[in-house]
Formats: sequence, structure tokens, C-alpha cells
Amino acid sequence: MFDALKMKDACVQWIRDFFEENGPGCNAVLGISGGKDSSVAAALCVEALGKDRVVGVLMPNGVQHDIDMAYLLCDHLGIRRYEVNIHDAVEGVKNAIPAELELSTQSLTNLPPRIRMSTLYAVSQSLNGRVVNTCNLSEDWVGYSTRYGDAAGDFSPMCHLTVQEVKEIGRLLGLPDVLVDKVPIDGLCGKTDEDNLGFTYAVLDRYIRTGEIDDPATKARIDRLHKMNLFKLRLMPSFATNLPELAD
Repeated sequence: MFDALKMKDACVQWIRDFFEENGPGCNAVLGISGGKDSSVAAALCVEALGKDRVVGVLMPNGVQHDIDMAYLLCDHLGIRRYEVNIHDAVEGVKNAIPAELELSTQSLTNLPPRIRMSTLYAVSQSLNGRVVNTCNLSEDWVGYSTRYGDAAGDFSPMCHLTVQEVKEIGRLLGLPDVLVDKVPIDGLCGKTDEDNLGFTYAVLDRYIRTGEIDDPATKARIDRLHKMNLFKLRLMPSFATNLPELAD
């Protein structure tokens, strides 16, 4: 049985310990989308560090239809927020690509989150910050993140929590239901997470925690995605041969 209170307290203490070791007095800086993950991550940081040390960065790409949810979160927690529209930056990179090089659909989809992460680090370094990674275990399990985009960060407080567990902690933290229960959508291709994945987070979370799943085809798809995307969770492979000995 998942103990939301025990896990919430452990996350909060872990965040405090991380900052004590890796930047006493620094701020937690995170991208705010208005979804459950950025909402819960921000709320955990507020409880750990105080609202004055948490900074939200809103990064719409042109018009963001649900940006009011991001405003709601920042107002609810009482944290500072900065809004940086990345539209011109995204278009600038696309327009600078040589005409003979046609960017793939996947490249175009992943460009905005990578520019958002560059923006987030620019803000963070200017505010004595540490960037919060807001990914959860469910997303990481099947590689549902952009490498060097939303998958980047300086610390990851929710990487061992499934979607259902993140939502439980969000309720415990007193976040508005409209944020906790907001339909997960990547904001990149116009589809929900579950539409893109081909299965629900409830099914995935049950499989992660118990190994139980009803549909063999869904199990095969989850296993394939997990294996295919494990590289995203590993350190970059590096050539570790002893070069002086090799020269001999």
C-alpha cells in the first residue's frame, strides 16, 4: 500500500538534503506547464525550501491555450514567475536550418522542449538556481520525454513515483483538483499522453508496481518501449580504455 504522507515527507527531506549538499541558499527553478508534474514538483520544493526560493518559468510557444493553469499554480503557491515566449527562438532555429536539410517530424516535435530547457538554464544561472526535473517514473519507464529537453535537470524528486502516486501526493499537498486531474498532454503534437502511448497510465502504473497486465499486446508494447528507451536513463557511454597503456 502506497503511503503518500510518508513518501511526501521523504521527498521533501531529500530536496532539502540535495540543496544543502549542492547549493545552500540556491533557488529551485522549474518550468511550469500547469500539469500535475510541474505542479507537484513545485509544491514539494515550496514545502522543502519555502516559496521565496522557488521560481516558476512559463514558456509558451506562441499561444498556449491552457496557460491559465500555470498562472493558477504560481498564484496558489505564491511563487515568483517569469514568462518567456519561445516562439521566435523555435522559428529562428527552424529558419536557420539549410533548406536542403528537411527536419523530421520528431525533430520538429522535440525542438521546443530543448529550447525550453536552454531557457530554463539561462534563467536558473541568472538567479542562483538549480533546475528541477519534473519527470515521473511512468514517463521514464517508457521513455516519454525529450532527451536534453524535459528529461534534463539538476535533481529529480519524482523519478521513483508513478503517475497515480504523484497525483496522491498532489492531493495531500492541497493542490487544486483541476491541476492534479488535468489530462496529461505534451503540448507538442496536440494529442494526450495516453493517445500517443496507446495505453493508459493506470494500466502502466499497475504493470510497473505489480507486474500484472491484462492485455498481452499492451504488455509487449510497454516492454518494447522500456527496452528501446533505457538509454535515456543512463549516463552517456564514454571510452574508458587506459590510453597510456594502449599507446604502449
